[in-house]
Amino acid sequence: MVPRAASPLDKLAFVCDMPTICGMGLPSEPVTLTVEQLSELSRKLSTLRHDINNNLSLIVAATELIKHKPQVADRMMGTLSEQPAKIMEALRKFAVDFEHTLGITRP
Repeated sequence: MVPRAASPLDKLAFVCDMPTICGMGLPSEPVTLTVEQLSELSRKLSTLRHDINNNLSLIVAATELIKHKPQVADRMMGTLSEQPAKIMEALRKFAVDFEHTLGITRP
């Protein structure tokens, strides 16, 4: 196998969605959720969407501002650089809640 060159993407934390590769423990029986559990997951998904949209809006706004006023680039870099970590944390938190509710375990 030929080694590949390092990429900026190597620093990102991608979530593996293939249980056989990631070693997730899936329930051995069907999972039944109550209306309350579904409602809670729906609320958490809605919050996740809202939070990610906010983070992406900040990225777009900062980028547009930098395009029109390059002198603010230094000030906007903090905003830009914070957003990916916030998005990843929001996704991680939802994934933990989702997996817990469905009985999915990780090694």
